[in-house]
Amino acid sequence: MSTSERKTEHIRLCMEEQVNGEGVSTGFAKYVFRHNALPELNFDEISLKTTFLGASLRTPLLISSMTGGSELAGRINDRLAEAAERRGWAMGVGSVRAAVERDELADTFAVRRKAPSIPIIANLGAVQLNYGFGVDDCKRAVDIVDADMLVLHLNSLQEVFQPEGNTAFYDLLHQIEKVCRELPLPVGVKEVGWGIDGVTAKRLREVGVAFIDVAGAGGTSWSQVEKFRSTDVVRRAAAEAFADWGIPTAECIREVRAAVSDAALIGSGGLNTGVDAAKALALGADLAGFGRALLAPAVHSEEQLDALLERVELELRTAMFGIGAGSLPELRNTPRLVRRE
Repeated sequence: MSTSERKTEHIRLCMEEQVNGEGVSTGFAKYVFRHNALPELNFDEISLKTTFLGASLRTPLLISSMTGGSELAGRINDRLAEAAERRGWAMGVGSVRAAVERDELADTFAVRRKAPSIPIIANLGAVQLNYGFGVDDCKRAVDIVDADMLVLHLNSLQEVFQPEGNTAFYDLLHQIEKVCRELPLPVGVKEVGWGIDGVTAKRLREVGVAFIDVAGAGGTSWSQVEKFRSTDVVRRAAAEAFADWGIPTAECIREVRAAVSDAALIGSGGLNTGVDAAKALALGADLAGFGRALLAPAVHSEEQLDALLERVELELRTAMFGIGAGSLPELRNTPRLVRRE
């Protein structure tokens, strides 16, 4: 199967099949905001403005890395980029590996033309550093996207179950350090849905990683996605054993923030509402990332996508209003996010 066909199949499966993790949650339900009946705020003056690695944003929200590399993926990326630009969200794209290897696919990642002012994150699989990719390829990925930063994704379990999988995950920390040292822009690392813990985050920060996207469990499980793609009876059956694998997103955010207080932090993995985003930010994230929740609206229409982004922003502002937090620093320092008894 070609890369373009695989990317299109991933989109179809994420929209049509049950690909959420089973028996594992984001962990946000374990936390609740204590209501403040006297917020002493004007709702209309609540500010979502923030900065991320020096870039200004109108919201602390991110369209997470999802797709690219096929005609359908290109149309989705264009629509996501237009919406992100209108509303002031940051945006990541899916793995740019396909376009690095095949020039004709570069246009499916060319989102800067639709989003001239927002921070955009290019994306490559970290494991490709063990399969011939080097710093020049990372620079090429950044150039294709005209990105402000690069994220290297970690997807070890997905690669095991993917028919075309690359599983040589040895010596990657050294390879990541080299990219961080030689690439002239911020380099981050993200998971794809099983989470990054505090110990791993500290190791990454020590080699120069500028930001970490925890991409925790509770949303899409890529072992489930690859299960539906596989024709190998043994691998399909084995994938089921990992349906509940991963570290809940809320736990990842809390751990990583405690371990690396000076790193930029993205909280993603199963977020669906602005209240989820508010909890992620209050737990320590700098940005809250939304992925598959945006996919179907992005496929269907500009209006559906805009309505969803607007709803998330309204929910986030309302949660802030409900605890008396008029700005993001106040939300991040609130004592009103408590663990359920």
